[in-house]
Amino acid sequence: MSHSGKPVSESGLSDRLRDSLSCSDDTNKPDFRELDLGSPVSTLRPRQQFHHHSAPTSSNSSSSSGGSTGSVPGRSNPVSGRSHSGELSGSSETNSPTRVSKPGHRRSNSGQSLSQSQRSPSSSAVNSPPPNVLPAGNICPSGRVLKAATVASAASRSSRSDVLGSGTGNYGHGSIMRGGKGGGGNSSGGDASSVKIGGGDSVKRVDPEEVKKMGNEEFKRGHFGEALCLYDRAIAMSPGNAAYRSNRAAALTGLGRLPEAVRACEEAVGLDPNYGRAHQRLATLFLRLGQVEDARKHLCYPGLHPDPAELQKLQIVEKHINKCGDVRRIRDWNSVLREVDAAVAAGADSCVQLFMCRAEALLKLHQMDGAESCLSGIPKSEPLPSSLSQARFFGMFSEAYCYFVRAQIEMAFGRFENAVTAAEKASQIDPRNVEVAVLLKNVRMVARARLRGNDLFKSERFTEACSAYGEGLRLDPSNSVLYCNRAACWFKLGQWERSIEDCNQALRIQPNYTKAILRRAASNSKLERWEEAVKDYELLRRELPDDNDVAENLFHAQVALKKSRGEEVRNLKFGGEVEDISGLEQFRAAISLPGVSVVHFETASNLQCKQISPFVVTLCSRYPSINFLKVDIQASPAVATAENVRVVPTFKIYKNGSRVKEIICPSHEMLEHSIRHYSL
Repeated sequence: MSHSGKPVSESGLSDRLRDSLSCSDDTNKPDFRELDLGSPVSTLRPRQQFHHHSAPTSSNSSSSSGGSTGSVPGRSNPVSGRSHSGELSGSSETNSPTRVSKPGHRRSNSGQSLSQSQRSPSSSAVNSPPPNVLPAGNICPSGRVLKAATVASAASRSSRSDVLGSGTGNYGHGSIMRGGKGGGGNSSGGDASSVKIGGGDSVKRVDPEEVKKMGNEEFKRGHFGEALCLYDRAIAMSPGNAAYRSNRAAALTGLGRLPEAVRACEEAVGLDPNYGRAHQRLATLFLRLGQVEDARKHLCYPGLHPDPAELQKLQIVEKHINKCGDVRRIRDWNSVLREVDAAVAAGADSCVQLFMCRAEALLKLHQMDGAESCLSGIPKSEPLPSSLSQARFFGMFSEAYCYFVRAQIEMAFGRFENAVTAAEKASQIDPRNVEVAVLLKNVRMVARARLRGNDLFKSERFTEACSAYGEGLRLDPSNSVLYCNRAACWFKLGQWERSIEDCNQALRIQPNYTKAILRRAASNSKLERWEEAVKDYELLRRELPDDNDVAENLFHAQVALKKSRGEEVRNLKFGGEVEDISGLEQFRAAISLPGVSVVHFETASNLQCKQISPFVVTLCSRYPSINFLKVDIQASPAVATAENVRVVPTFKIYKNGSRVKEIICPSHEMLEHSIRHYSL
């Protein structure tokens, strides 16, 4: 009821019901209003906000909401100075100041308190309202107001405790009867819960079915998070309802939380073993997770008719997973990749073990960046249900296989401590698996060998360090870190050929291994193989453009290469700046120097010149063997005329005094590409 005494519309109640079922709390439980039993009649305590000025009220003590005072034997109603939401006004025969009575006492017309002996069932006749006074708030489905005698009779016949809002209690606080039904019914089989609706004191019994329907509406809109909250509310109201848990699984699936969805479906099946929809959902989830046997168990559950399309999908996924295991045993890693992709495409699109298998195959094919990328792309999930954690994949427990692959990748990247931790976890999960046991033993021995080699290298005992790294390589022949570490030992011992061999081995396994490239470049420089050294340093410059040591080594290697080719080298210095040219003679002398010179023709006021000038300074530091010059054509018109420059910015590249290229208004990429091409 509204404060005006009119019934609230059904749509209004629905909107308020939605507001009352807020999902912002962490417990995902319905919001309950604590029932206050302070009032001897109403389950809600009347508001204690009283007006101390004169207000119209009935002089009869029974004019408080609730109609007949005899509805609760042995108890009396306090008189409130303010009517509750939904109350109709009583008699206005006299205007007297509002008086506040203490609970358990009534004021008679004469103003005297009733004694304890007067508060008895027989007092109902004395305190009954006159026939012309209408009891407040009790409304039938027809909208007519019940007569006082009828209300009192109905209340006296009630043998159970009344519930506010069910339409059966005689409280006069806006009790509403919906659809002609009394309170207490629950079609879902669980107990309905009281939920506060709106800002008044009205309380309505909420059927969990209504909450579930709201969740279904949100689910249809794709609002899976909101739907999950509502399903959780319904479960809290009716914990024994299997359908609510199955719907919760659907919402979790929409959110991509498949292991949690499996757990919710298993709870539904536990409540109702013959619940076909839950079995169907479980079958689909297990298939997506790659657990074929579990999927078949629920798809072909006794008494259910399996969907032929789902059964065919299951068979295809099973075929590819089995084939994947076969080719993995013979170490045909390219075929492993093909079978993994086929199984994922057939329906096992959320199978973590298949993605780990792909990472393992990429690692064995020396595609380490791809393996690590695949590993980092696997989402972290909460602890798996027992049905998933105990499933087997390639002969080992599924979770153990994930740690098994992770340990191999960590070791390949030189993160030996992480590798040992992952291998130990795999062994704890599946202690009897031979493959896991062998890996754990090897990882521990390789980690010890690498640690011993590092200690010997720091002590400058390079020969013994080589032997220690060699022991690790005998256990793990594909470890690029150990090859690179041993190459450093060979370099210190002056055995540069052997250092280059180990660097090449490391780069076959990990092509972008910058430490191995750097050590190979240094060894080539020691052997005066300048062309190979320049190639390695230029490769490093692309990977490490801001490394000054690499830039300086590249400069010296380029100078040495020019000398080895018989080219004249003079006045070359590392780390030069962009030189300002102010006259024609200075310009001709600068471009005649040996090597490559890049001239930037500009004007101070041109916007494009201002934008590209900082990049020219960057290129000067990146390519220290090249002479960078700049000419302001307005300040030096003779140079502009001699070089026929009319548009800025213009770049001209000179090699040993001869112009080899001219670029007008280039992009950053085009300019650097041209400079790199002529840098040798």
